[in-house]
This record gives sequence, structure tokens and C-alpha cells, in this order.
Amino acid sequence: MEERRAGALVFHLDLSQPLYEQILQQMRQAIAKGEIRPGDKIPSVREMAQALRVNPNTVSHAYQELDRDGLTETRRGQGTFITTSPERIERFRQTLARRVTQEFIRQMQAFGFGWDDIRALLREAQDDSRET
Repeated sequence: MEERRAGALVFHLDLSQPLYEQILQQMRQAIAKGEIRPGDKIPSVREMAQALRVNPNTVSHAYQELDRDGLTETRRGQGTFITTSPERIERFRQTLARRVTQEFIRQMQAFGFGWDDIRALLREAQDDSRET
């Protein structure tokens, strides 16, 4: 795992995994957590590629996915910015939360846990997180 910086953004890249997916996931997380705010300018494809020491096509692919997610806006002659729509970001956050929750439930059920078990484990995890 390598830490690489692109402006104010810090990326943790595992060179054994697809880089575009890691860049995309970490950008999505930063947007969802508010580390990158609505209207913030993000580095150009070339700047990001140079900073992360990756192929520009890798960054371009990640940026295209962010655009498909509705999380970025390209302004002609100015660059790429995080959407200025807080509603769009909140919709994305809710969609992401649903996906993660559904995947968790699917995995727990695949391990043979029922709803009562899952609820108990969630309560336990919540209690544990309050203690730390």
C-alpha cells in the first residue's frame, strides 16, 4: 500500500489492485464524507496522473465514472468540479449506503446468520463503537 498525494487529496494505492477502481472509490468516499465539498475543483486528468504516478487513461476512466455518477461537472475552459448540487451528493450517499447494507446482509445470510443474529451483531458493534 502506497500513499500518494494529489493536491489536498491523499490516496492509498495497492499496486496489486486495479488503480482506476481505487482512485474512483477513494474519490467517491471523499465526496460522500465531505472531504471534497460541492463546487470544489479537482485536479485535471494530467495533474492527477502525474501526482499519483499513473497513466492518464487510468485517471480519465475514474473521472468518467464520477461524471456518470453525477458527482462532477465539467466547465469549459475551467476544469472539472464536484457537483454544486447537495441533493445529488445526498442521493449518491443514500444509494451507496443501501448498496453497502444490502451487501452486508447478503454476506451475513450466506454465512448462515438470520435476522435476529444480524440485529444482535449490529447492536454489539454499535455498543463497541460507542466505547472507542
